[in-house]
Amino acid sequence: MTGKRTAYIFPSLLTTGGMFFGFYAIMAALTGQYERGALAIVAAGIVDGLDGRVARAMNATSAFGKEYDSLADFLSFGIAPAVLIHQWALVPFNRVGWAGAFLYAVCGALRLARFNVQHYVGDERVFKRYFQGLPIPAAAVVLVSTLLFYLEMGWGASLGSGDHGRGGWAWLPLVLVYALGILMVSNIRFRSMKDMDWHKSRPFVTLVGVVLFLTVLTIHPAVTLFLLSWLYLASAFHSHREYRRLLAEGKEVEEDEVKDFTV
Repeated sequence: MTGKRTAYIFPSLLTTGGMFFGFYAIMAALTGQYERGALAIVAAGIVDGLDGRVARAMNATSAFGKEYDSLADFLSFGIAPAVLIHQWALVPFNRVGWAGAFLYAVCGALRLARFNVQHYVGDERVFKRYFQGLPIPAAAVVLVSTLLFYLEMGWGASLGSGDHGRGGWAWLPLVLVYALGILMVSNIRFRSMKDMDWHKSRPFVTLVGVVLFLTVLTIHPAVTLFLLSWLYLASAFHSHREYRRLLAEGKEVEEDEVKDFTV
């Protein structure tokens, strides 16, 4: 019995670790340590990718774990990025800036609530291949990778103080929080990657790909993360078109079924 309880506790400890990184990111943002805050959110994303897999591997999934993970996601990928991006770049925009940060956080909460409702309905086909709307961890990574890219290029060390010497580049974070908020609550389909078992079907190719990725990441982590996150964002053009094609061919869930799961 003790071993079984430990199995349930361990994934929750990982979730708590992710929540810690999110809270640390908020503290870092409030003290002007934007790079540390961004890296903390990236770390929270890594932990978030592990806790669910660990829970399934240990056969320790539970309703409590799902709810706790959702709350942790809202802190780490909803509140923390909104505070971080506001303090870093949106303060000079006054009400428009904090309204954009608030919109991002609220849309993140709505995205998580819709996802939870869909899971409670119990039709996993909706998520096996596609996400409905941009996942909140992906939205957070797009935001913080943009911040890290700006700092790497020397463009955004003092955007929050009103240094708009880079012209149009200073407006991108503002446009981004509004766009990402809307994408999270949209019906645009993003690939979930859950149906891709590359490590089973093509283990050698997967190994080579991981090695190449780690090599490039080591050379230029900020640029690599920025390009990958924006590439996933742009992939929605293909994935949504593919989803509509499969729907028309009767190979996916019916459109009216999907609509029943929305809020």
